[in-house]
Amino acid sequence: MEERIAALRRRGVRIGEGCQVFTTSFSTEPYLVDIGNRVGISGGTQFITHDASVWLIRPERPQAQVLGRIQVGDNTFIGENCLILPATTIGAGCVIGAGSVVRGIIPDNSIVIGNPCRVVGRASLLKGCHAGSGRMVDTLHLPEAEREAAIRRHFGL
Repeated sequence: MEERIAALRRRGVRIGEGCQVFTTSFSTEPYLVDIGNRVGISGGTQFITHDASVWLIRPERPQAQVLGRIQVGDNTFIGENCLILPATTIGAGCVIGAGSVVRGIIPDNSIVIGNPCRVVGRASLLKGCHAGSGRMVDTLHLPEAEREAAIRRHFGL
């Protein structure tokens, strides 16, 4: 994980502290992407910093490019296979559902899903949902064998 983040930083992606990044797809202008602290980015997610619809105006402006920065706030989670489009700002404390196509300004504390994505709730409500679900276990930093044993016990396996 640290090697992947170091390589992305060398390419110009600004990545905060305590992040987990499971993708290397940061477009042709990775220096236009800012990732906050404690952000989780799942595999298959792509950050696109350019808009190829500029082809429509290339006859008049053959060298034109349409670009946009992408900013992701602290304590945000981005699910599997999301597409983050140019000129997008994702606020702090957000959850982006798997497969979402995200463009524009996503307010802090939002849960967004879909293509195109839409806000469907407040991320802060997830804390209570998870706490009462019976699915939360404190095993993240356990060695694999201990982690598996604790999870099996928790689920009665």
